[in-house]
Amino acid sequence: MKRVLIIYYSLTGVTEKMAEYIAEGVRISGHEAVVKKTSDITNREDIKGFDGYIFGSPTHHRDMANQMKDFLLIPRREDLKGKLAGSFGSYTHDGNAPAIIFETMEHVFKMEPAELGPFNLLETIMETDEGLRACHDYGRVFGEELGS
Repeated sequence: MKRVLIIYYSLTGVTEKMAEYIAEGVRISGHEAVVKKTSDITNREDIKGFDGYIFGSPTHHRDMANQMKDFLLIPRREDLKGKLAGSFGSYTHDGNAPAIIFETMEHVFKMEPAELGPFNLLETIMETDEGLRACHDYGRVFGEELGS
């Protein structure tokens, strides 16, 4: 069983729900998923020992939340090269954050990008079964890509 760390920032609770549902999908694939808020991560030790990483943030003003930007300074100093990377986020009218996070993971941290790419979901869809299924699917496929 491999371990996946899902780190998120959420302002309204929608991105938090996404993190929890994505974690369920990872668990469905047979792996362990640990979910933490960006504020729970204070040093490099907090992110060590995982096989895959999924970072999430809502989009604020066409960018990721400042709390996610601050968090991304921590993994920059950690060697995550080659680890499987995914990203997600919610949005109301513009959804750039997951793509920016994903590109950072791939190009700055030199992580292995998940084939699914960044996952972006309109906030109103999270109130439906379709939103739940989409999050489960993202986590499950990420876990399957991680292998055994």
